[in-house]
Parts: sequence; C-alpha cells; structure tokens
Amino acid sequence: MSYLSCNIMNRDPKANSTVKMQRVATNELKPVHLNVRQVLEKSKAASILLKTLAVFGVSLIMADGVLTPAQSVLGAIQGLEVIAPDISSGTIIGVSCAILILLFLCQPLGITKLGSAFAPIVIIWMLLNFSFGAYNLAKHDAGVLKAFSPYFAGLYFVRNKAEGWKSLGGILLAFTGVEALFADLGAFSKRAIQISWLCFCYPCLLLAYIGQAAYISDVPSAYSNPFFNTLPSGAFWPSLIISILAAIVASQAIITSTFQLLVQVMSTSYFPQIKAIYTSSHFFGQVYIPMANWLLLIGCIVVTAVYSDTTRLGHAYGVCVILVTFITTCMVTLVALIVWRINSVLVLVIFIPFITLDGLFLSSALTKVPDGAWFTLLLAVILASIFILWRFGKDQQWTAEAKDRLPINSLVTKDTEGREVLHEAFGGREITKIKGLGIFFDKAGHSVPAVYAQFLQKFEARPDVHAFLQLRALGLPTVKEDEKYTVSAVRGIQDCYRVVIRHGYNDEIVTKELGGDVYKQVRKYIVGIRPRMETIRIGLEKPAVTGRDDRAHTEAAVPCRSETFKQALTPPKIEGKDYAQGEDPEKLPEADNLSTLVSSAQIDALIAAKLAALDQAFKTQVVYIVGKEQLRIPSPQHHTWMQYIGRPAWRRAVLGIFIWIRENTRAKVASMRIPVEKLVEVGFVKEI
Repeated sequence: MSYLSCNIMNRDPKANSTVKMQRVATNELKPVHLNVRQVLEKSKAASILLKTLAVFGVSLIMADGVLTPAQSVLGAIQGLEVIAPDISSGTIIGVSCAILILLFLCQPLGITKLGSAFAPIVIIWMLLNFSFGAYNLAKHDAGVLKAFSPYFAGLYFVRNKAEGWKSLGGILLAFTGVEALFADLGAFSKRAIQISWLCFCYPCLLLAYIGQAAYISDVPSAYSNPFFNTLPSGAFWPSLIISILAAIVASQAIITSTFQLLVQVMSTSYFPQIKAIYTSSHFFGQVYIPMANWLLLIGCIVVTAVYSDTTRLGHAYGVCVILVTFITTCMVTLVALIVWRINSVLVLVIFIPFITLDGLFLSSALTKVPDGAWFTLLLAVILASIFILWRFGKDQQWTAEAKDRLPINSLVTKDTEGREVLHEAFGGREITKIKGLGIFFDKAGHSVPAVYAQFLQKFEARPDVHAFLQLRALGLPTVKEDEKYTVSAVRGIQDCYRVVIRHGYNDEIVTKELGGDVYKQVRKYIVGIRPRMETIRIGLEKPAVTGRDDRAHTEAAVPCRSETFKQALTPPKIEGKDYAQGEDPEKLPEADNLSTLVSSAQIDALIAAKLAALDQAFKTQVVYIVGKEQLRIPSPQHHTWMQYIGRPAWRRAVLGIFIWIRENTRAKVASMRIPVEKLVEVGFVKEI
C-alpha cells in the first residue's frame, strides 16, 4: 500500500488496479504541513507550477545526458595538448567522437557486462586524485587551506565585488555529476552509496582540488588545464589513460540515469511508450532504450563538434547542474513538509542556507547563457514541452474514456424469457452467440472493457465463452507461476471470466500460446470450484443449531446457504495482492440460484456444463479481440460554432499535436506475437 500525501494529478486508470492508495489523514498533519498541502491541492496555479518545475528538472537531467559524455571525454582527450601543444582541434574532436560512438554501441550489452570493469577504474582514478592532491599540497602553497574559513570567502567577494560573484559560475564543474547519483540506486543500496561517497569519493576529490589550488597559487598559468598541468613528472601517460577510462565511466553513469528517467517518465504517462529492454535479471534499474540511445549519440556528436572545447561546453553544463540542484532543494523542502512531516522550523533552518547558496551560484551561472549555456535551456524547454503536452493529452483521453466505462448491468440484461439482450439504452436487441473462445484485451482491469462494449454494440453478438484479459506488469524480472494468474467469473454474463496475468519485465506473455494458457487457467478455475462447493454443501447438511424445530432451522439455513455458496465461488486471493479498487471478486452467474444445489450430482452437473462449454469453444476457435481507439477533436458539425470558438485555439493545437504523435507511435498490435488470422481489431472513435 502507498500513502498519498498530496493529490495534485490524475493517475493512469491501469494503475488503479495495481496500486492501493491511502491518503494521510488531516488530523495527522500539523497546521503548517496541512496549509502547504491545501495550497498545492486547491490552487490550480500552485499545482501547475509544481508539476512544471518537476518536469523541467527532469528535462534538465536528460539534457545533461547529452552534455556529460561530450564534456567528460573531450576534457580527457584535451590533456594531449599539454605534451603536444600543436595538436589540431580536429584531431581532438575526432578522437572524442570515436570514443563516444564506441561507448553508445556498447549500450545494448547492458551495464552489468560493462560495469564489471568500472569499479577498479573508479577506485584507481580516485586514488590518483588523492595522491596527486596530497603531493601538490605538500610541495606547494599550503596556505590555500585558508579557503575553508568563511572570513576569507567573504573577503574575496568584498575585494572582487561583481567579478567575484561572476566567478562562482566558473567553479560549478567541481561538483557536477552529483545529479546522476540516483542512477546508482539501480545497482546499489542507498546506504552503500552514502558510505562510498562520504568516506571515499568526497575526500579524494576534495584533496585533489586543494592540491590543484596549491599548485596554481605558485604557477598561475596552470589554470588552463589544472589536472594535467599539476601532475608530477612521469605520471602523465598513466593519468591520461585512467582519465579517459574515468570519463567513459562518468558518461555511462549519466546515460544509465537518462534511460532510468525515461522509463519513469513513460510510467507516469508523460511520454509515449517506446521499446525498453531490461538488461539485468537482478537489478530493475538497468535498462536500455534503443531509440533514446541513438538520439543521445547524435546529440553528443553534434555538441562535441559544435562546441569543440570544454570552456563553452562547461558553461552549458554548469547552468544545467545548478538549475537541477536549485529545483531539487525546492522539491525536497516540500517533501520534508508534507511527506516526511518534519518540523517546519527545522526545515526552514536547513532550507535557507541551501537555497541561498544555490541562488548565488545560479544567478552567476545565468550570466553565461549568451556564451553557450543557452543550448541547455533550449533543449530542456523542448523536452519539457513534449512531456507536458503528452500528459495533457493523456488527461483528456482518460476523461473521455471514463464516460464509456460502464458496469455490466448497464450494458447487458435479460428479457422475460431469460435471453441475454442489450440494455434498452443500446437498442434492447437480443445478443447472438459466435462459436469459439474470445479473449478481449482489457486495459483498466475493472468494469466492462471498452472493446467488449463496442463489440456488443456493433455486432450484437458475443463468443460462446469469453475472457477479459488484463496484463499487469510488475517491477520484477519474472513472476512465479503460482502467483502469475488470477481468474474470476464475471457476474451477469454467462460463461464470461476475468483473467489477470501478472508478469515481470523478462516474462514473455503475448505469444501464440496465449490462448492455450488462458484456456488452461479458466479450466483450472472451474475445476477448483468443486472441492470448495462440496465442503460447504456437507457443512450445510448438518443442523446449524441444536434444540430447535426443523421449520425454524430451515428458515435460517436457506438464506445463509445461498450466501455461503456465493462465497465458495470467490476466486482464491493471493497473499499480498489486492483486487482492483471498487471490484469485489466476481462469482459465477448461477450463484444466485445455488441455494437449491445441495447434492453432489447437481454440483457436478453445473461444473460439467461449464467445462463442456469451455472445451467446445476452445476446440472450435480462439479469437483475440483488441480495441483500436481513434481520438479526434470535435468539429463544428458536432458542436455549435459558439462552443467550437469557445475552445481556446492553443488547446485545439496542443490536442492536435498529441493525436498526431499518438497515431505515429507504434501500435500495440504490431508487437503482438499472435497469429494474424486470429486477431480482430474493433475500431471506435472518442472525442477529446
């Protein structure tokens, strides 16, 4: 179960059947926390601002995925200029691009295979930085340690005034990379990351920068390339090789984080579903997205070739990172108040110094926008616009779909002769039967699937036996066989079942054997009813109360018997799994008449009839029915001109782009590995 601290956005209807949300009660929040939550929930402007800020922060990190590989590899290769000042810029760019191409070509192998060499590289790189830092600090000006004193920091700004403030934007590369730390959660625990960072990486980097500062204070010209210019004699070539390998590791970290972010963006319906391949059977976060990989490669090559040096590229990189940290500070503050519910005074004491420092660095970095940092902002704005546009379109789509989500008794009923007919609202005509087993793909997992409702309305027919099939993806490599299937009977329709298949990201579900799997699970469910019904039947034959006359006992037993048999038909519930919100485990349609079934022969006859109908339908044919939903914007023919003009032009334009993107993304039928001759698409149109 998940706790809902603040409700400011709709959720995908598919998630309603997989996640149970419980809202944090008002009386559990202190007045300050409650006020913050109410502002975010009730103020439309605050809600839009918060969501936009979050999406923009994600877009910045994804834009960082284009900049980091170019910056890291180009910076390492530029070390050649220290020993070969006459080396051409084209050579450096060519070598950098070649390394980047090889790195992206290796992505399909997965981080598990690539990462086996990463740990030794990072350890050696950090130890080299630590050693060189200690060497330079001991040999050169140790007075740089005064920089730890706030007095000298303040004196620096007093002495340099505006120029001192502007120089803050030039040191952002000293802590870039921290924005991708979350990517390590795909392979390591939070505690492992904290310990390795605080006890190893941070001290090594800090001493490296202190040593470089000590060297530059004696040799100011070394600032042009601090790392390679401050190396001890004889350490250049080993350091160059390790620095290139470390740059590859740094690039891989941001590439991995970009893939992870894109998966989360797709799961929250901010981007169309594109192909994602999980490369590890142990770690959920290790994923490869082919389309994103090639787009990142193109972006990195273009950025490397256009910027050609790390100075201007560093400006773009710095603005990206400091904006991410600024947004993160704001977001974490809100989380601390309404999710963690930390004392507001303590939150304010921590927030003020962090936001002050972030603001100083950000304001300084923004002065570099004309010098190349504009590229980061432009790329992030484009990505954020796509994400927001897609989410806006999905919200409108869900609203339109919700109007057609009907309970079964609003669609199908029975006439006076007991025949199934459509509800009067849909014509009231008799529903004929089609021989075979029909499998209707169900997206929501509750109520009547839209494709089934459309099928009945258009054809006024249904298969002899049919199943509503929902696929529920879990964040696991694979799901155990005994936990994979849940089957229940749909009350109100004869020979209709709801089948839920839980699957992991490495499980292959939609195959040509899918119909056979559904048949076996439904048959197993029908057979499994027999022992439970028999047990309860035997229990009901025994007197429930002694010392009473038969008439009183019979009157008490009959209603109880009916309810007890209904419970017998309830599908077994897997421990730890919840049914969809608002959906009771459904029973066989004959459950209302089971008060008369008190003999084993009658129970056997009912189950035998169910099995015979299922076997005959499966033997005849298996048909897969999927919905082909088309969206359109209402035209003047469907609305008055005043209603049409009243809709803002920007809204129609945004929805038009959303529909175009939706129509040009991969159709779900294309990825289904089932025989084409058994596939039926039912098209229907919804207006948004």
